[in-house]
Amino acid sequence: MNNIYLGIYNNLIKLTRNKNLYNASKEDTFYDRLIIFFFHLSIILKVYKDIETKENLQKFFDFCIKQIELSIREIGYGDATINKKMKDYVNILFSIIDKIDNWDILKNQQKAKIINNFKEDTSKCDLYIKYFDNFNNFVSNNTFNSLSKDIISFK
Repeated sequence: MNNIYLGIYNNLIKLTRNKNLYNASKEDTFYDRLIIFFFHLSIILKVYKDIETKENLQKFFDFCIKQIELSIREIGYGDATINKKMKDYVNILFSIIDKIDNWDILKNQQKAKIINNFKEDTSKCDLYIKYFDNFNNFVSNNTFNSLSKDIISFK
């Protein structure tokens, strides 16, 4: 299963690095990318919560959190800072998961409010809404394991 988790995680990273999701006039930061990653991860967890086993999704969630922690370590933060940042990041992730639970039935204005709570650059809010609606549909129409295959062409 670890290979499947790694494949899905790597695909989420590829999707998160999509240059179209960032404002060219503002340098994208680790935090900006992390928020986009969290939206991707939250949608996957939302879609598969009733399809996949809780144990499988929990292992995938734990795998992703461990990978984020490793990324923070690579940046060069110390242990105390890493613990504080991870606590903050996990709280943000849980907040996003909670807010997008009804993504399918929310109006665009409500979706924009959710996105604006987490993204500093609100100029691309309509793009984010359309993008995450498409991603939600894509995930809904595919199996969890199929997400481990290369999905770099998702638009």
